[in-house]
Amino acid sequence: MAEFYFDEIIKVHQVDNQVVYDKVSRIMARSEVEEFYLELDVNKEIYPMLPGEKYRMVITNTLLMDGSAVTSYFPEGKQKSLADKFEYVMHGLLYKMSEVQVKTDDGNSDAKVAVYVSFGGLQLLLRGDPLKVHKFKVDQKLFLLLRKI
Repeated sequence: MAEFYFDEIIKVHQVDNQVVYDKVSRIMARSEVEEFYLELDVNKEIYPMLPGEKYRMVITNTLLMDGSAVTSYFPEGKQKSLADKFEYVMHGLLYKMSEVQVKTDDGNSDAKVAVYVSFGGLQLLLRGDPLKVHKFKVDQKLFLLLRKI
């Protein structure tokens, strides 16, 4: 079975269409169960996302159902994959992780880990509890999958 590094329902709070590229929107969202904040660039022509909408977002290191590594290109429809269950899929590289201090509602600060992934120019910033992002490693190849709920 494929191992998920992140599997949450996210709710889009804001969409910024003023990013550098014409066809890109940057969404700002929060997860519903765990306390994750994320900023994600998406191709708005292929997969438009609007404030208030909810999505299932999964980050994993493989698309193969048995959890084995993707070693080569496999033609669409020839092999079952996780991508069959989602609407939008990106492949990228985790290039940076850092600890950040985030202000809490009571005025204190809380230590979080920021995970940065590049999907060929589209970026993901995922910020959350250090104990919940321990599976992530720098230079790791990852898949991000989205499906509207």
